[in-house]
Amino acid sequence: MDSKSYLKGIIPFKEEIPHEVRLLAPVHQNKILINGELIHWEGKTQTVYSPIPVRGQADYLAEKQPLVIGSYPIGTTKEAGLALDAALKAFDSGKGEWPSMSMKERIECLENFTIRMISKRDAVIKLIMWEIAKTLADAEKEFDRTVDYIKETIKAAQKLQTETSAFTLEQNFIGQTKKVPYGVVLCMGPFNYPLNETFTTLIPALIMGNVIMFKPPKQGTLLFEPLLDAFQKAFPKGVINTVYGRGRDVIPGLMQSGKVDVLALIGSSKVADSLKKMHPKSNRLKSVLGLDAKNAAIIMSDADLDLTVSEAVAGALAFNGQRCTALKIFFVHKDIREEFIRRLRQEVNKLVIGLPWVKGVNITPLAEPDKPAYLLECIQDAIKHGATVINAQDGGGENYESFLKPAIVFPVSKAMKLYHEEQFGPVLPIIEFTDIATPIDYVTNSPYGQQVSIFSNDTQAISTLIDGLTGQVGRININSQCQRGPDIFAFNGRKDSAEGTLSVDQALLAFSVDSVIAAKQTQQNGTLLNSIVNNHSSSRLESAQNF
Repeated sequence: MDSKSYLKGIIPFKEEIPHEVRLLAPVHQNKILINGELIHWEGKTQTVYSPIPVRGQADYLAEKQPLVIGSYPIGTTKEAGLALDAALKAFDSGKGEWPSMSMKERIECLENFTIRMISKRDAVIKLIMWEIAKTLADAEKEFDRTVDYIKETIKAAQKLQTETSAFTLEQNFIGQTKKVPYGVVLCMGPFNYPLNETFTTLIPALIMGNVIMFKPPKQGTLLFEPLLDAFQKAFPKGVINTVYGRGRDVIPGLMQSGKVDVLALIGSSKVADSLKKMHPKSNRLKSVLGLDAKNAAIIMSDADLDLTVSEAVAGALAFNGQRCTALKIFFVHKDIREEFIRRLRQEVNKLVIGLPWVKGVNITPLAEPDKPAYLLECIQDAIKHGATVINAQDGGGENYESFLKPAIVFPVSKAMKLYHEEQFGPVLPIIEFTDIATPIDYVTNSPYGQQVSIFSNDTQAISTLIDGLTGQVGRININSQCQRGPDIFAFNGRKDSAEGTLSVDQALLAFSVDSVIAAKQTQQNGTLLNSIVNNHSSSRLESAQNF
């Protein structure tokens, strides 16, 4: 059977889908959360089709039918404006109920939400799988990792609260520096990790006392429907407000209002640039951004090829390469290039292409409807400029519906799209090099600077690469793929890859600003501060100390 026939044969009939992974009914979301109310939606809706192709009836000749898995509201500027008004009212220039709460009280709300969220685990996991075709195992990991992230954020917030509760005595002054919220945060997450990546900005922003306007990603919207009730019941009015609709219609008005204090976006640098320029008060706007990446793997002649190939396959093709941290271009030393490609081809050919709920499947349908066509365009462009799909005989680059078999492309040059553009899919571009300056120059001249992976056991080569790349990327991985975790590590980037740092500790700082209370160290001021603290007169000023 040729590769395309194999891909075609993967498509299941509806009745073949195991009962335990089926959606019992399409999820038609008919409510939006604004100002603490789940408002019934009667306007236009967006039908959601799964990227997983399904046959309609038990007839092998039956055509594939788009599977409707639900719908969600197409909100307008009116609803977006109501969400903004609710957020502004809830924050009330920092005097609202939520920003005035103690850290302990906000944590209690978040713990309440987490319990409610966990009760919706199965529903959210199924929707992740059906909406973006992530394997069932990976959807489960995403949910569980998100719960762990919330718990770790709570611990970090408690620690930060303890560290900043003390007064400092310096140069005859009494002072206390605490972290306070910025205000209104517009939170927009990505489709590839719609729950986890969204919550890595939303949760720290919340716990620090900010209020949220939350717009789900275009692919990966329905999975938040089971959580709306939890948001409503766990937090005060206006603290969480949903924004639905087409981004080009509802987001510009929010930014142009000048009332958004923080833009928290995991997406493209092009979108981020556009949104930031819409804001009329650039000095007011704080941006926390996770953006594009073209992460390079640099494979030296002494690399352990068993380890390197294993990391390369996982790094480039986990979730079909639809990760910002994926390895997206390979620089391989000439001395081992032929052997590396031979082994890489063998391992790629072992990957199982199939349906997300099947145990052991590695490659699933691509989530974005237009992605297969784009990737095929990149492959054809590379061939036009002299490259070859090395694993073409294994079906590399074959496409049927939303499936694309991983393609290894060599040799890649500056004339090709794959050299410059982030493919965000299962295509592995390879460049041969002899001079270590070649990959260093590539990373240096790239507009992106998230991460790089170095595969070598030569201390001098690794040292040269580290010193040459430290100023270009946010993280350098030695003999391992690019990745985000552990969440305690800083997750950031240089150039067009990020703005701000996201990690459990750093994210709390990213969504808060220093507030200093200071007084001259006199008996009168000491008595005054003691009175405020001991009588709990101020929600801002608190301490275990006395003067």
